[in-house]
Amino acid sequence: MSHQHFILHKPYGYLSQFIYELKRKKKLLGELYDFPIGTMAIGRLDEDSEGLLLLTTDGMMSEIIRSKKVEKEYYVQVDGIIHQEAIDKLKAGVEIGFNGTKYITKKCKSALITEVPAFGARGKKIRDERHGPTSWASITVNEGKFRQIRKMTAAVGFPTLRLVRVRIGNVHLDNLQAGGVIEVESFQ
Repeated sequence: MSHQHFILHKPYGYLSQFIYELKRKKKLLGELYDFPIGTMAIGRLDEDSEGLLLLTTDGMMSEIIRSKKVEKEYYVQVDGIIHQEAIDKLKAGVEIGFNGTKYITKKCKSALITEVPAFGARGKKIRDERHGPTSWASITVNEGKFRQIRKMTAAVGFPTLRLVRVRIGNVHLDNLQAGGVIEVESFQ
């Protein structure tokens, strides 16, 4: 059986799944594209996160990409003007809460982003300038605990306002617009 693979720019406000059993009405990935039966998201992005999401009909591919060998890069808009000291703390690993216990994140790559990324407006307005300045940073991790990036930026004093995954391994979001889907031969 030949499998199908997709690159998706998950918009703000969508769940990274196709079925939602609870009563509340949620936006699901199947509303964005006519995916084949058996398609699954590789990893997740929270409802309020955006960006690169890989989908496949191949469960083995999902296992490979979710492994700790594959880097995931995020662009994060934070509350306030993030500085190099905070970036250095992120790189070294910070203490976050995970499953009711304290956890020290693994060393990662992090950098200031001086030019505002051209992602376009988010589905829901973040806030306006009257609430103070914001800034952007890049964080690249090999792990993915629940809401980890948001917890990491909060741990260094800069809460996340917007989170966009821009890269998984060698696959980049590039100029794919929110809601856009591209079918690919593979993720290599």
